[in-house]
Amino acid sequence: MSGAVGGKDRLMIELLNVCVRYPNGVDALRGITVSVDPGEFVFLVGPTGSGKSTFLKLLYREERALSGTVYVAGENVETLHRREIPRFRRHIGVVFQDFRLLPYKTAWENVAFALQVTGARSRDIKERVPAILNMVGLSAKSKCLPEQLSGGEQQRVCIARALVNAPPLLLADEPTGNLDPATSLEIFNLLDAIHRAGTTVVIATHDAQMVDRLQKRVLVFEDGLVTRDDRTGGYEALDSTLANGGAVQAGRIEAAGGALAPGGAIE
Repeated sequence: MSGAVGGKDRLMIELLNVCVRYPNGVDALRGITVSVDPGEFVFLVGPTGSGKSTFLKLLYREERALSGTVYVAGENVETLHRREIPRFRRHIGVVFQDFRLLPYKTAWENVAFALQVTGARSRDIKERVPAILNMVGLSAKSKCLPEQLSGGEQQRVCIARALVNAPPLLLADEPTGNLDPATSLEIFNLLDAIHRAGTTVVIATHDAQMVDRLQKRVLVFEDGLVTRDDRTGGYEALDSTLANGGAVQAGRIEAAGGALAPGGAIE
């Protein structure tokens, strides 16, 4: 990505007093300030409509902030010109709940397409696609169409597509929302392995079991605010947090979306 703006290159993600308001007048995010270091694994949890997906969409410029500043890998996302967005997004992998695979392309072709649109050389595509499909355990299914794959296999294709450009940041919005528990565990184990290889991973999820199992950093969203930031947290305390009106640990978040303590890398 391009050089840092304002000396923000030490952080992978930084949101400074960010507000998002939708055309219907709903405030999706209300003055949040959050930072994520390179190499962190962060879960975003909270009720439906609390701001998790909006947070992710800001990071790949699907949404715009009403006010505040969004930095990703040192780049001020809010100042990007429209023609710069495709270049910017090449450095971010995104995994969706509904897969969004091209139905008439094989697993191999879906992954290759992510390289083709960047102008990658044919030789590089032929080297990188098999390698990434092997990494996600789909070498034997490379010639299958999406309809010939299970839900878990389709999600693995999505993860391969998101990673084939070797992005430093991987975002996932409810990646196991349509999967059974056993398959969900496989997907989260794969995402954890990707993180341990050095990629920064941010996942919005309602999967309490996986959040509790992995014990990564947890950001709790409620009504457009980040109401808790736990370094090795779990989902089990969420209900009590919300019941207390979004009370947070002293010194971690200031009132109404004030500054979070900077994040440390999680092993």
